[in-house]
Amino acid sequence: MAVKQVIVMRTDLNMRKGKMAAQAAHASREFLSRHVVDGNGLTEDMLAWLEGYHDTICVGVDSAQALSDLYAAAINANLPAHIMLDLGKTEFHGVETPTCLAIGPGDAEEINAITGHLKLL
Repeated sequence: MAVKQVIVMRTDLNMRKGKMAAQAAHASREFLSRHVVDGNGLTEDMLAWLEGYHDTICVGVDSAQALSDLYAAAINANLPAHIMLDLGKTEFHGVETPTCLAIGPGDAEEINAITGHLKLL
């Protein structure tokens, strides 16, 4: 079974490349907080991903609504998903802003069913 994580970045925010990279990194590691720190445990897919048997893909959407819709689809498919909220300290004038979404690590086919139509960044 192939395992992957997809980072869905909002392209409408016109974030600097460094900001996008930081937001993607935050979102990517968030599943660890939810499954290790909170005591929910890691799935086999998550362990495989952490051990290096994985893909990480970055794609884009053009709105907060599109990000929210993908999040809902991932949750409905029982996939780990987390929306990254930026606190607005450097780019968004103090306004908390959803910047990206991490889906997975999980089964690649299940994630592709939700994100396969999106363009790579």
